[in-house]
Amino acid sequence: MDYFLSDEQKMIVDLARKITQEQIVPNRAKLDEEEAFPTEILKKIAEADLFGLYIPEEYGGFGGGVMDFCLAVEEFSKGCIGVSVSFAANALGSYPILGFGTDEQKKKYMPDIASGKKLAAFGLTEANAGSDAAGVQTTAVLKGDHYILNGTKQWITNAGEADTYTVIAITDKSKGARGASAFILEKGMEGFTFGKKEKKLGIRASATRELIFQDVKVPKENLLGREGMGFIVAMKNLDHSRPGIAAQGVGLAQGALDEAVKYARERVQFGKPISALAVIQHMLADMGTKTEAARALLYATARFIDSKPKDISKMSAMSKLFATDTAMEVANDALQVFAGYGYMREYPMEKYFRDAKILQIYEGTNQIQRNVIGAQLIKESAAKK
Repeated sequence: MDYFLSDEQKMIVDLARKITQEQIVPNRAKLDEEEAFPTEILKKIAEADLFGLYIPEEYGGFGGGVMDFCLAVEEFSKGCIGVSVSFAANALGSYPILGFGTDEQKKKYMPDIASGKKLAAFGLTEANAGSDAAGVQTTAVLKGDHYILNGTKQWITNAGEADTYTVIAITDKSKGARGASAFILEKGMEGFTFGKKEKKLGIRASATRELIFQDVKVPKENLLGREGMGFIVAMKNLDHSRPGIAAQGVGLAQGALDEAVKYARERVQFGKPISALAVIQHMLADMGTKTEAARALLYATARFIDSKPKDISKMSAMSKLFATDTAMEVANDALQVFAGYGYMREYPMEKYFRDAKILQIYEGTNQIQRNVIGAQLIKESAAKK
């Protein structure tokens, strides 16, 4: 398909593809086996000026939008989503500042993130606040010119590696979700520490840890927006970041499909390549069709968001839901094409399969995406009467 990319977007794809082929693919098995954070690869991405794709030029970025960002994420994900999520999580940590920060806050934090000098992360999830984001228990109490934060965040991508964190905490328990606020924290603040690096089924190259707050003093000027806006900040942030997860899904599906097609052409059984078998051709056809459909929905959604409409929740959720379900299906079928070899670590398919599962879970499970989509469809129907 020709998606009529601009010359700049074609350049983004070419740069990201080169990094994927030269840096990510040769190192992905080792990074996965050693559960090593891809520091050197992220440096190469920074050297290519891809960290600032979605950041305005006045804050050191490329000045692009969600579409530009998703193009890079898709390419990296063809190689390894453990690497791509380490890159993409910077947007998750940055969007709250871009969307709700003051000019001073943006000037202070965004240039270093745009250059790749510093990484970012987003702290929302807790032990009792996953899909139920309104269940946040981390507190922030104003004392003089500082807020005092106490609590714990769980399963935070880039935790411990990032320097800048946007964190949701409760400033008024009596107001429920409306009592949540958003703050910018910095690595090194007294009382701000990290839990152990989690050992995961997939995306092992990425860093996942707890954020631990013990009487952390956060300056008043690090409040994002105003008190009580935390839940809005979180939901708007996820609306903008979910296409990035969809891009990971499309990239992983394409990477798995490419490997399956190549293997089917090379694997000989009963005197001929298995690609000559109709059953294999049909599997590949379904995988290819679903992947292209997911890409089309992703690109349409990204361009829609870049047009700055009032409400993006439904389309954002649809793109995440469809692309990540597709990634899981394609990874499963691609492994089946490899048969016994696909189950072995010396081949890339078992990693694609392990990695794919997280896409249906993080940044809102796919069951939650269906809740969002269904509720919006009902709301739109009611508005037409």
